[in-house]
Amino acid sequence: MQLDYSRRIFLKKLTALGLGAIFSRLLLPVGAQGNTRPNLVVARGEVGQAVKAAIEALGGLSSFVKSGQKVVLKPNMSFANTPDWATTTHPAVVATVAKLCLEAGAKSVLVIDNTLRQTDLCLEKSGIKQALRPFDKTHIFGINSRKFFKERQIPQGKELKTVDIAKDLVEADVFINLPVAKSHSQAGVSLGLKNLMGLIWDRNFLHSYINLDQGIADLASIIRPNLTILDASRALLTAGPGGPGKVEILNTVVAGVDPVAVDSYSVTLAKWYGQSFRGHNVKHINAAYKMGLGEIDLARMNIREIRV
Repeated sequence: MQLDYSRRIFLKKLTALGLGAIFSRLLLPVGAQGNTRPNLVVARGEVGQAVKAAIEALGGLSSFVKSGQKVVLKPNMSFANTPDWATTTHPAVVATVAKLCLEAGAKSVLVIDNTLRQTDLCLEKSGIKQALRPFDKTHIFGINSRKFFKERQIPQGKELKTVDIAKDLVEADVFINLPVAKSHSQAGVSLGLKNLMGLIWDRNFLHSYINLDQGIADLASIIRPNLTILDASRALLTAGPGGPGKVEILNTVVAGVDPVAVDSYSVTLAKWYGQSFRGHNVKHINAAYKMGLGEIDLARMNIREIRV
């Protein structure tokens, strides 16, 4: 990736902004954890077991989470619908990842989203709050107040120059993105990159006042997950993001360190609004690729497929 600053000077400036850790992850090359491991895993089967198998194929969660670290999980919890609607991340995905984080020694696991509907109803109806009740050191809440956010600059931003980001994300040691696979009336699909919008205060600004697709890519330039685990146990093919719409059971989980690769593969899993797409056909995925944020060409990915 070409930058206007040397890496050292660039990171010093970002550290002053409180974003050094996030940008450091962004600047790691795809597959930096070792060429012997896949950088994308596709696991099919019962959702909880598929999540475990995908993580194990990537080296286990201890490759991402160390003892004493603070972990943020970002599922999609934005709608007060039951899991069969496929508008929110399956509770088994969130519970499985939270459990594995704690087993890896995490000091705390925060499960957050800036929900679009009444927070309490979203957490209950999605089934996620109930799924997390057995786990100590795990906290779930909606970040629906301005006090939970800090303004940050976006050095590479083309449409989005500043944004209010969740404080918990900035302060976390590890960030794991847990999106669900669904259609979206404006963005075409809502996968991992789009799910990042639940970590900012004013998502309406992106939807209404700037180019949404480039805005999503700009946001992805400062929020880089350590790991993305996409829930495609079922997919909302129409009427997204809120449904109700046509739901297809896929029994699939896609996981990787490259968020562009995860989205580029995941968009091929189903027909959205009756049409087949590849990563290049989805404007925000293509915009992120053009910014150097990850790989979009499936032929260039090291993909491992697993059935459990």
